[in-house]
Amino acid sequence: MNLNPKFPLYLPGVKDSNNNDVSIIGANLREDVTTLGYYMSGNGGLDIKLQTSYPTKEFSSFSEILKKFIQENQLSNVKRLGIAVPGPVLNGKSSPVRIGWNFDVEEFKNEFGFEMVGMINDLEASAYGMGLLEDSDLDPIYTSGHLEKGNVAILAPGNGLGEAGYFFDGKYLRPFATEGGHSEFSPRTNVEVEFYQFLNNIYGIVSWENVLSKTGLFNIYRFLRDVKRHPEPEWLADRLANGNFSKEIYRAAVEDDVLICKIALDTFLEFLAREANNLTLKLKATGGLLISGDIPQMLNDYMDKGKFYEKFKISDKMEDMLRNIPIYLIKNNLTGLHGAALYTAYYQ
Repeated sequence: MNLNPKFPLYLPGVKDSNNNDVSIIGANLREDVTTLGYYMSGNGGLDIKLQTSYPTKEFSSFSEILKKFIQENQLSNVKRLGIAVPGPVLNGKSSPVRIGWNFDVEEFKNEFGFEMVGMINDLEASAYGMGLLEDSDLDPIYTSGHLEKGNVAILAPGNGLGEAGYFFDGKYLRPFATEGGHSEFSPRTNVEVEFYQFLNNIYGIVSWENVLSKTGLFNIYRFLRDVKRHPEPEWLADRLANGNFSKEIYRAAVEDDVLICKIALDTFLEFLAREANNLTLKLKATGGLLISGDIPQMLNDYMDKGKFYEKFKISDKMEDMLRNIPIYLIKNNLTGLHGAALYTAYYQ
């Protein structure tokens, strides 16, 4: 995998020959699935040798998963470890709430003998991993054909709501993490006020993550069902209770034309456009908006891209700026894994 010139990442270690032919384990942790890959660095890129996923909740620690990966694949003398975690990283430590484990880079160095351990927020890792995307991985929602110069915003609804960005320093894009998904949701219409009150009774403080995530989609659906009294077919209730909620909602909307599911997806996409607008304005992301995550990838064919763009550019004073910002949907779901390894290979 080679770097895409559309993403001129700041990777100072690319010029250091000591970073060539280095063995690296990359890891992307999620509350449901943890994915690990074994890489070799070289020529400013990465060559992935193998990849395995494990059900996170079946293990008591990340060290246990890492040991299993190393033993199963008979790996030895691996030089570096790159970890992407779904939460903030401070001074080489992290305690992601959704996983419930504690991470400390020094402990991994001591336990496994790595010469280097890099640990970053999962969406920051994804930002690095986007530097390895093929052009075919970028599905334009609105674009003039290329990413313009300037900061870039990244929005990723999945198990939670990831928000990150690239700072453009005039030459390079420098990824950074945020915890913007935990900023407060604000309603715009009378129905949205009702929705806010519904969520307020559940959560107290209502964050955008309560709206734009897998749980958020469930919140939208049950508001429509329980408060607005949209009918739920009995067969759908059984399917939702026994299956993957997000996929079953999508399937019922697309294949079975169930009205409540179509309204839930349309509402989710409208909120996605709203928060995309918010994040783009806050970062002054004239270089573009990148949307990734499980739910947008699932909704790619369902999304009315023209309607999404029209909702995105609504603003009191900034519509002229917003209407010229390119928007891409990222179709590759391995950017976090690859990015953790890329960061560990070349950032230093």
